[in-house]
Parts: sequence; structure tokens; C-alpha cells
Amino acid sequence: MTLLFIGTTEIIVIALVIVLLFGGAKLPELMRGLGKGLKEFKDASKGVSDELKRDEKDDKKD
Repeated sequence: MTLLFIGTTEIIVIALVIVLLFGGAKLPELMRGLGKGLKEFKDASKGVSDELKRDEKDDKKD
């Protein structure tokens, strides 16, 4: 398994490319959308995890 380590230089280059592609005005909107998407994904994965735990608990109960 290969681990991916991103250094400071790579982060700066990626940030510059993003700013050049989307521009400074669109960047906050892009980040807001990314944050909302990550929050929805986290909530959905938590819901699935909770349901699996509940099903497992019900199986042990029976």
C-alpha cells in the first residue's frame, strides 16, 4: 500500500492552479459547495453506520 504525502510545495502549487482555473471571485463559492458536500457525505455515512449498529443490536437481541 502506497501512502500519499503532500508537502507544502505541492499544496501551494495546487492552490495556485485552482485560483488560476476558477478565479478569486468563484473560489469562496466553490469552497462553500465543497464543504456542504463533505457535510452531507459525513451525515449520510453516520446514518448508515448507526443503522448497521442498530441492526446488529437487534440481531443479538433475537
